Amino acid sequence: MRKVLIALVFILAVASVNAQAFEGKEDMKFQIGANFQDNGTGIVVTYDYGLGENFSLGLSSSYILGVEELINADFGDRIDFKARFNANLGSVFQLGDNVDIYPGLDLGLKNFGGHLGVRYFFSDGFGVFTEVATPFAKYKTGTLTPAEELHNQFVFSLGASFNLN
Repeated sequence: MRKVLIALVFILAVASVNAQAFEGKEDMKFQIGANFQDNGTGIVVTYDYGLGENFSLGLSSSYILGVEELINADFGDRIDFKARFNANLGSVFQLGDNVDIYPGLDLGLKNFGGHLGVRYFFSDGFGVFTEVATPFAKYKTGTLTPAEELHNQFVFSLGASFNLN
């Protein structure tokens, strides 16, 4: 137990030396992870580009790999692409250079929605992220089929974050 505690303290000390969660203008982040939702799990990929001190634009895509057998979901039902806007608030809340909180909006092929994410960087190039997302407005009105619900519900994601600068 003592060795684990010493190793953890060492890792956290090294991690906080140079890590940058969001550097502002021209900052580039790439994230890949798993997403979890009702009736399926999949992968999510995001790219964010800093346009100012506290905001960024980006793209995201997700694909549902594991879908419940009862749902007849084809390729078009499983994939989604989104443009996204983030307000990067780690520096506003004075959380340190290696932490960023980013609420944002998404405009996708399936809906208009929002997300709230947190990044933590262990070094200049590598960190972890977690994100929750939900739709605000679905493009199709009325009752959705189970396949159409795949990208029109609450989603939880987590994975790795990479600094591309």
